[in-house]
Amino acid sequence: MIISLSGAHGSGKSTLAKRLAEKLGWPHYYMGGLNREAASKRGLTLAEYNKLAEEDPQIDRETDEYQRKLGKTQDNFIIEGYTSWYFIPHSLKIYLDTDKEVAAKRIWKDIKEKGERKNEDKNMNSQQDVLASMNKRVQNEINRYQRYYNIDVHDKSHYDYCLDTTDLTPDEALEKIYNFIKSHIDKS
Repeated sequence: MIISLSGAHGSGKSTLAKRLAEKLGWPHYYMGGLNREAASKRGLTLAEYNKLAEEDPQIDRETDEYQRKLGKTQDNFIIEGYTSWYFIPHSLKIYLDTDKEVAAKRIWKDIKEKGERKNEDKNMNSQQDVLASMNKRVQNEINRYQRYYNIDVHDKSHYDYCLDTTDLTPDEALEKIYNFIKSHIDKS
């Protein structure tokens, strides 16, 4: 079984994907990490890299082909990415959602306490800046994937299971996701 995990910014995708992979004993592939690494190699922030991807479809295609190949050659893994469900259509597709204000608060906390995401956008100096940056990224994603593949990665109808993590702890969210997955494994 392949589990593709997508969702809103700040919904806990990375935390839950890592913990789920650990719980199942499966590999975890993180497409955002590939993009962050590629941006860094070019001396760009993630925001700058995503803007470049709007003009150059080859940037997304490298990651997308990597996902497609994983889906054809491997099994029993977690993949975290906005288009993973599309390029691995036989995956169990999970979408995590959250309130935008809560998401901005979570991300701002990560920036202040852990220094995480500081290279995403040079203009993120407050929680409101984080919210503005998130809104730009979502619009960028909608524009790119609509133009390249005629899909909306935030359309919940594409997913087998959607979970709002706004009022959930990571442990509570993990339990809900794991129970959903287990019900599908038990049916197999």
